[in-house]
Amino acid sequence: MTHEVSERQTTRLLWTLERLLGIPATDLRTALNEASQLVMEALGCEKVDAFLHDASRDSLKAVGTSRSPMGQRQVMLGLDWLPIANGGSAVKVWLTGEPYQTGHAEQDPEEIRGIVTALGVRSTLCVALEVGGVRRGVLSTQSSKIDFFTHDDLRFLAVVSKWVGATIHRAELIEEIARSARASGRQAAAEELITVLAHDLRNHLTPLQGRVALLLGRAQRDGRQDDVRNAELALRAVNRFERLISDLLDVGRLDQGLFVLQPGPFDLVTLAHEVARTLGSGPCPVEVKGRPELVVTADTDRIRQALENLVGNAIKHSPEGRPVRIEIGEELEGPEKRALVDVVDQGPGVPPELLPRLFERFVTGMQGSGLGLGLYLAHRIALTHGGALAVSSTPGRGARFRLSLPVEDPPGARAAD
Repeated sequence: MTHEVSERQTTRLLWTLERLLGIPATDLRTALNEASQLVMEALGCEKVDAFLHDASRDSLKAVGTSRSPMGQRQVMLGLDWLPIANGGSAVKVWLTGEPYQTGHAEQDPEEIRGIVTALGVRSTLCVALEVGGVRRGVLSTQSSKIDFFTHDDLRFLAVVSKWVGATIHRAELIEEIARSARASGRQAAAEELITVLAHDLRNHLTPLQGRVALLLGRAQRDGRQDDVRNAELALRAVNRFERLISDLLDVGRLDQGLFVLQPGPFDLVTLAHEVARTLGSGPCPVEVKGRPELVVTADTDRIRQALENLVGNAIKHSPEGRPVRIEIGEELEGPEKRALVDVVDQGPGVPPELLPRLFERFVTGMQGSGLGLGLYLAHRIALTHGGALAVSSTPGRGARFRLSLPVEDPPGARAAD
């Protein structure tokens, strides 16, 4: 029985961490609302709050709250603001850093009466929220049932709080990037903050990669197939996060002239099939069409990066179930032979007003959820190989991105201009 409980806890933790990693942290409130909802679903309770300390009012503010009737009632009653002077369990955790657990909130004389009488809370778990090693708030979970939470739930919440803290850090850095970019013409400050963000994210990611790989190995050895699948999904999410970090760091290398190519011969068709297998297992299949073989001399890793960014962009804008195509061809441009890789989607197309700026950094469509770096990097990778990246699109009829590369001896290893 203990082994079964341990497996369930591991599965719950992996499920939650995978989804926390997938939260688009483009603004703090949205990220924390989503994180609170995920934790509520994992624990099966009635409300989760991510409180942050507001120094201007010396209060804890529920910046993120789960979408639930108890959460809505809390906001309606103004209990999403907890003045430090009023005390209560969340304030106690904020002041001491020590976790709090009760199954009889009505018997705690220090608990805020409105939480007990108006919300009907009986069971509470609270742990401190730290961001970058600094206590910034409290992660609180509540239920109207007596003795609802276990000590295992408290341990689970303590682990999850670290990743909620990392989500806060990501969202605040991205918000700071946006503010600095708007205030300073967006270039210099954004570049510096992007580099800081990327290094910080990598520091958070490295221990998670090791931990998930360890859990995957144990599950494989024990033959626990459900845990193997969950760990593989979590590892896939971590790897996607790793690709985002690599993109962020490459922006800095391009600006500093440190983006160096290591060219060698390889088959573009084989590479396209590898990318299709990697990215085509999600909501949209990826098909490869055209020539059976086309060898070029280029930096394999960089061309793979460009192609993954183009295919990932196409999948993001395609209707679910509609295939994305990679078409491989060749053409003569004057005396020069060029390889062509077209990535074609069946999405809404690129708005005409966006086309002239599409390959600039930080440019996204109206429904874009990323930082707007994928197409920028793919474009720069094409240029550093002596190639080009172009787009053609008709609104409502999808988009075609064409990557062209010289087939004959391209430039040797050199830094980007």
